[in-house]
Amino acid sequence: MVATPEYRGLIWRNNADLKAWLGKRPPEKALEPDLPIIDPHHHLWDTPARGHYFLPELLADIAGGHNIISTVFLECQSMFRAAGPEEMKPVGEVEFVNGMAALSASGQYGKTRACEGIVGWADLMLGSRVRPVLEALIAAGNGRFRGVRYGTSWDEGVAGKHVSRQIPRHRLLDPKFREGFAELSKLGLTFDSWHFHPQLPDLVDLARAFPQQTIIVDHVGGVLGVGQYAGKKAEIMPIWKKSLRELAACPNVNIKLGGLGMTSFGFGFEFRDVPPSSRELADTWRPYIEPCIEAFGVGRCMFESNFPPDNSTATYGATWNAFKRIAAGCSRFSRPSPAPGRCLQPVRTASPASCSRAMAG
Repeated sequence: MVATPEYRGLIWRNNADLKAWLGKRPPEKALEPDLPIIDPHHHLWDTPARGHYFLPELLADIAGGHNIISTVFLECQSMFRAAGPEEMKPVGEVEFVNGMAALSASGQYGKTRACEGIVGWADLMLGSRVRPVLEALIAAGNGRFRGVRYGTSWDEGVAGKHVSRQIPRHRLLDPKFREGFAELSKLGLTFDSWHFHPQLPDLVDLARAFPQQTIIVDHVGGVLGVGQYAGKKAEIMPIWKKSLRELAACPNVNIKLGGLGMTSFGFGFEFRDVPPSSRELADTWRPYIEPCIEAFGVGRCMFESNFPPDNSTATYGATWNAFKRIAAGCSRFSRPSPAPGRCLQPVRTASPASCSRAMAG
């Protein structure tokens, strides 16, 4: 692996430079192009640093040959309401995404049904007062709202300097947070957690304290490979795997296999002249994905694109080819397939259909 310069956050290139860089590697032909895939984690946004990524941009990425039949949107603090009560401003993001979903549902933009599930944001530090906010989010989703993601990524080093929300390290242990967290299960909502790997023990504590609450771990638990963690994979992986096993012992916890294209993992692909192939991605990502499948089993794992953040490393098509290469060797982890349509249920949004495929709905 190439040596990486100082970490500068998840955004490495502007849109024009990124497009030119990704174009240096010819598009790969989709492996198993007929395999139905539900992408359980992507974003739509409009930011000063990366411009806008709306339905047309998402569909352009999806058009690379894979059979993406449905997607789930995850909050990214974009398109909040400009006015009104502060706690209600995140409802604007769900209103916006529901509009994108309605466009997709018209069928005029192709067969993919984008944003069939929506995961938004609410300030759980409101405690029990978050209930009206959650109800407003559900109403704004028009039947599509599935849950809340609350990022708690904290690091005392360089990774923490580039986190959009500055959250105290042990927010998941805060009594006020937990008071708000308790409202989710009352409404049948899931909880997505985005954090860095040193915070996994806090999530284990949360999962044990609320066994009735469905929890989804984003991005294989956020293994850091930059700053003080750079070059320390041999030390980090056993600690991360121990936390994975503890989480997997909680039947209410599921995990997303992806996010590995983000620069915070420290693989350094973004510094190359040419993007990596899906074969190289698969070889690099396998040590992070297979332990998750071993710990959680197929029924509680789901591959995710995490686009557009993960396009810092590769195209959408190459990303899914890499996942398919990894899943092709997973027969020893096989479990019964979930029922069709499970992707649209509040629990385990977009779970994979089988380990050998790990992507179908």
